[in-house]
Amino acid sequence: MTDTAAQPRGVEGLALQRGVALTMLFVVGTINFVDRQLLSVLVEPIRAEMHLSDTQFGLLTGLAFALFYAGMGVPVAILADRWNRVRLIALACVVWSLFTALTGKVTTFTQLALVRFGVGAGEAGGTAPSLSLVSDLFPPHRRPFAVAIFQLNGPFGVFVGAAFGAWAAANIGWRGAFLVMGAVGLVIAPLLVWAVKEPQRGQMDVGGGHGEQAVPLRETLALFVRSPSLRLVLLGNGLSAFVSYGILNWVPAFLMRSQGMPLPAIGQWFGPAAGLTFGIGILGSGWLVSRIAQRDRRAYGYVPGIASLLIAPGLAAALLMQGWQGSLAVMLLPLTACTVYIAPGLALVQNLTPPRSRATAAAILLLMYNIVGLGLGPLFVGMLSDFLRPQLGDDSLRWGLMGIIPFALAAAATQFAMTRHLDKDLAA
Repeated sequence: MTDTAAQPRGVEGLALQRGVALTMLFVVGTINFVDRQLLSVLVEPIRAEMHLSDTQFGLLTGLAFALFYAGMGVPVAILADRWNRVRLIALACVVWSLFTALTGKVTTFTQLALVRFGVGAGEAGGTAPSLSLVSDLFPPHRRPFAVAIFQLNGPFGVFVGAAFGAWAAANIGWRGAFLVMGAVGLVIAPLLVWAVKEPQRGQMDVGGGHGEQAVPLRETLALFVRSPSLRLVLLGNGLSAFVSYGILNWVPAFLMRSQGMPLPAIGQWFGPAAGLTFGIGILGSGWLVSRIAQRDRRAYGYVPGIASLLIAPGLAAALLMQGWQGSLAVMLLPLTACTVYIAPGLALVQNLTPPRSRATAAAILLLMYNIVGLGLGPLFVGMLSDFLRPQLGDDSLRWGLMGIIPFALAAAATQFAMTRHLDKDLAA
């Protein structure tokens, strides 16, 4: 199948297309992230009802979801490089929303794991095709900031998920929360198809419009083999995702269990704090790299590298604080720094690959996010917490989170190493 390209007429038409598309992709991405975040926010009532261990919860929020997300991500992205991306994203939204609604009906750990498999498989069709669309709406020098705006769906989804999850737990129960979010996604999916036109591939690149030849998967993989920058962004962003998802999935439980934070306060304080800091990290890094990289292309590496270094002292200090108020206040630094890698990494991959391979290339990077980051980060923290529980009791989660600090330092070292190759690879 081929795409029906909708080339806007004039600057005003392009600006309108950009605005509508970016807004709708942001909304769909937010629903995607809220569906993930709900399970983390509602862990304590779910764990109490279904008698889950921390390792089981780490599997549910991490590996169980990530395996199907990652397993479906590359095949769906290959399809996105060949078919209508808008329709594909809408179809994916329908699938993950149906499984989100089914989450509210489960009664056993096995059932919960199976529906999370379904959510992960559906959500695999969201981010990579969306990034490919964004790249065909914005020129290379504006892509880090445009990608950052799109990726704000993450922190906004954290905020909405935390606030809505806390409210739902008190008013409609954790099952009602999943049923409501599933219904929202089913309403938004057809609106996306109605509002967004499929853009011509490669229209924003030099000699735009020459993106009609599909790139085989083996050639996209060969790009990562040949380019040191692409290899190092895979490794560095994978390690950063390990740290980021470990923090995101476990800090709410740490604040409640180890620091005595009540569940309503999660929605009142943690939700806004996480949403604001994640937003600053993603949008700020995208804006900063877009500006600096016009003069110094190494910004794609040293901006996230500096942020990764800052995570270590900030997270250690926050975990050692007594009382949830002080711990949350100090946690603002690592919460901000742990998302800085996202926009530069995704934009760099888009800029280093041809138009008809960009969804696939993004999916390869997201594979690292989801296998190394989402799949192993929360699981590592949960397993370390369970290992330490006989000696430390409820305080074991504090030291489980402390265990991800070395991975932040490894991410920084990899990101700084990438700066040695960026000038040559981007020029090529």
